[in-house]
Amino acid sequence: MEILLVASAFNSLSQRVYAELSDQGHRVDVVLASHGAEAVRAAVHATRPELIIAPMLKSALPEDVWREHTCLVVHPGPPGDRGPSSLDWAITEEATHWGVTVLQAEAAMDAGPVWAARTFPVPLVGKADLYRGEVADAASAAILLAVQRYAEGSFKPQAQSDPAIRVLWRDFFRQERRRIDWDADDTGTVLRKLRAADSQPGVLDEVVGREVFLHGGYPEDRLRGHPGELLATRAGAVCRATVDGAVWIPELRPRKNSGDPAPFRRPAAAVLASFQRPAEPRLPEIAAPLELAPDRQTWTDIRYRQHGDVGFLHFSFPGGAMSTEQCRRLHAAYRFALTRPTRVLVLGGSRDFFSNGIHLNVIEAAGDPAGESWTNLNALDDLVEAVLRTTDRLVVAAIGGNAAAGGVMLALAADLVWCRTGTVLNPHYRRMGLYGSELWTYSLPRRVGSETARRLTTEALPVSATNAERIGLVDRLVSVPAQEFGAEVGHMAAALTEDPDLARRIAAKAAARQSDEARQPLAEYRRAELARMRDIFFDPHAPYHTLRSAFVRKQPSGSAHPLTIGDAR
Repeated sequence: MEILLVASAFNSLSQRVYAELSDQGHRVDVVLASHGAEAVRAAVHATRPELIIAPMLKSALPEDVWREHTCLVVHPGPPGDRGPSSLDWAITEEATHWGVTVLQAEAAMDAGPVWAARTFPVPLVGKADLYRGEVADAASAAILLAVQRYAEGSFKPQAQSDPAIRVLWRDFFRQERRRIDWDADDTGTVLRKLRAADSQPGVLDEVVGREVFLHGGYPEDRLRGHPGELLATRAGAVCRATVDGAVWIPELRPRKNSGDPAPFRRPAAAVLASFQRPAEPRLPEIAAPLELAPDRQTWTDIRYRQHGDVGFLHFSFPGGAMSTEQCRRLHAAYRFALTRPTRVLVLGGSRDFFSNGIHLNVIEAAGDPAGESWTNLNALDDLVEAVLRTTDRLVVAAIGGNAAAGGVMLALAADLVWCRTGTVLNPHYRRMGLYGSELWTYSLPRRVGSETARRLTTEALPVSATNAERIGLVDRLVSVPAQEFGAEVGHMAAALTEDPDLARRIAAKAAARQSDEARQPLAEYRRAELARMRDIFFDPHAPYHTLRSAFVRKQPSGSAHPLTIGDAR
């Protein structure tokens, strides 16, 4: 079927829908609604779609388009739920279950006939994490069902005037509702407000006299102080006291038009430091132990634990981006993990993002973005090379959420890649104007062959987990909900240690690494990649700098748009 996707942005859900519909043999094109109504009309005229689907839409479709074509819109709420802030309300009201509805576009917002709907449990996670996990799973299932029903031609969608549907309009969730009263709100209330605003729009607040948006929120079990007081920093996050405890806030975003040269999300401690004079005292840095006791209620972005012959090195960075400092800390933790007596080492294993590579926001905010790009890339390369050179145990990359660019290549450095179904991989760099490093010229062809590696990196399109397994990009799919991924990976890793062939596999791995090194040393792959990347980073006219800035600052850039009509053909 000819299908046109209309999306306000080619976000994670839009990419997943594009990839999964393509896997089913549909011919899929994409147009960004942010380009305006005329661009949508032009795309409809050029592709003549049998069906139009809007996975993520912030503005109405042109009336002539939805009147002349069947247009299915995804709403992140159950049938009858209406309004632009559905998930914000669900988290705020502590809903235990929520839904996704695929409805037909009409004049009234969210009021069209229902083609499909799915429900899902609501765990205690941030809105963006929920959206990429449970919401995306439910939306994908509902969209695929709606497409099937449309193709069959006999299904009659359910009108929302049906008494079985309870219609409820929910207003736009304004900052006035999100405001934290540090002198009155308990920790649970603060966390709900932070989770309901993560990652957009954040909670508007004041820190050291400056207006900022707070992004992310996690409980702290030991540190205490006067309500609203900043208590400490840890790995870029800041800890702030509540009336009955404290919370960790990983990122801050200065308000636009505030005069701040970097009004975008960054590690909270870095934003705070930029507000302070050099002579002002800094908050104490209170690190968490790498092997954190399981009963601790605190935040850390890197943890290690061991169960029998299996080591688990968990990491979870906001937005999946890895700064120089984060790469170095993860590399140090990896070196520590190698000192432990295990035969299997699992990297990742958390829900949500695995990794998206270097940290473009930190780079954009740096005094020397080219130099920081170079330093960040080398730090990530050091980590990837360390994984590739591990020969005394099997390393498993457990991808519980989306991954892109250098993050995919980090996973490919492992011996085995386990990937949750529904995950979207973007194993390429081209749309940021980069050649790429992380030893991809070794790891990617080794897995998928030279021709497929060339196609993946030049077409620069999203790859579904199912397709990734088919082409050899991943070894095994893990078909569980996002909240169960970590536990399932634990069971799979334990089973791997009981494989009577494990010792032989480890020996074979070491022999293969030695043979590959004799054929062409890893240092040569890395040197060639870095030479290409250095030329890009230190060329002030390279498109990378414009694309990076537009991406970070959420500004339009023709070259930065992920797809244009015809790319998907």
